[in-house]
Amino acid sequence: MRSYFEAQGDIAPPAPYDRWFVAAVICILLIGLLMMTSASIVISDKSLQMPFYFLFKQLVYLAIGVGIGSAVIQVNMDLWEKHGGALLLCVLLMLALVLIPGIGHRVNGSARWLGVGPLGFQVSELAKLSIVIFMAGYLVRRNGEIQEELSGFVKPMGVLGVMAVLLLREPDFGATVVVTVTSLGMMFLGGMRLRDFAGILFGVIGLLAIIAISAPYRLARLTTFMDPWARPFDTGYQLTQSLIAFGRGGWFGAGLGKSIQKMFYLPEAHTDFLFAVIAEELGLVGMLVVIGLFTLLVMRIFMMGREAQKQERHFSGYVAYGFGLWVAIQFIVSIGVNSGLLPTKGLTLPLMSYGGSSVLVNCVMIAVLLRIDHENRLISLGIT
Repeated sequence: MRSYFEAQGDIAPPAPYDRWFVAAVICILLIGLLMMTSASIVISDKSLQMPFYFLFKQLVYLAIGVGIGSAVIQVNMDLWEKHGGALLLCVLLMLALVLIPGIGHRVNGSARWLGVGPLGFQVSELAKLSIVIFMAGYLVRRNGEIQEELSGFVKPMGVLGVMAVLLLREPDFGATVVVTVTSLGMMFLGGMRLRDFAGILFGVIGLLAIIAISAPYRLARLTTFMDPWARPFDTGYQLTQSLIAFGRGGWFGAGLGKSIQKMFYLPEAHTDFLFAVIAEELGLVGMLVVIGLFTLLVMRIFMMGREAQKQERHFSGYVAYGFGLWVAIQFIVSIGVNSGLLPTKGLTLPLMSYGGSSVLVNCVMIAVLLRIDHENRLISLGIT
């Protein structure tokens, strides 16, 4: 390889990876570790007498995730396409096991974890990854049927329906929204007829609305979102505390580590409401930096997908599109919830919020995207 480029004189060899993508991932991770530590230091010191407890745990999960990612990046995309159905079946089985008393771990009223003792894994995070891999393979195998027949769309919706029912039984409405919208977006990008897509989309929106108001706690969240100040010490508590954090931030923030809301006022400050702490400590400027980094990340992911599609590697292209949609949807919803633009639901900031399962799955996602980009570059150079 080196001799070839040396023979071309002043022509520099192309970068072995997408530098903007890698830079965005690293910056998001570093800012996430910094802000997650700031948001959790008070609660971990008070509850565990260890100020950096959550930071140490996050670093351990990140190290494990990097190790897993180093192995995943060696896996050819053809293998993902071949075994996508088996991966989805395993995840559905795990989602079912979570609901069995004695096997699934229940935390705060939700049964979302599998594990032994203190070690647990949130299966809904893996569900997001598996549905993207499965949908990408289906779009490749049934592309003609999807573009010409409504049945091409209905079939995968049956699989998605099973996953949604299992997720709602946990319950995990946030993950249900993410996997549903991501799947619909992939189907649209796969070339489904607009009239069929519009009909199904409105149907899904209606169904999600019915589900949202069917449970008392979901209905309370929805009504509170409309006017959180009506019950600021009851159902509106989380949102009002988050809005106070936004108000204190101003243009440049109160300063790193100087958040008041993280001092037991804002629940889940290091997980679901991390963006509120960012707003309070770093202000509008800090928020715009984070939004800009995620925008850059999603743009580079979609560019990977477009390049793979140009090379007729449609499975890799759809996987990249699916991951891009997943990150964008979860990021937008998280910001919307924190700022009061969307009803409160449990969704974290990808690559930033505390959570071992999320970190591990996100590392796998990044590794798969790096593999897609690597294969794109090899083909563009005529090596494979």
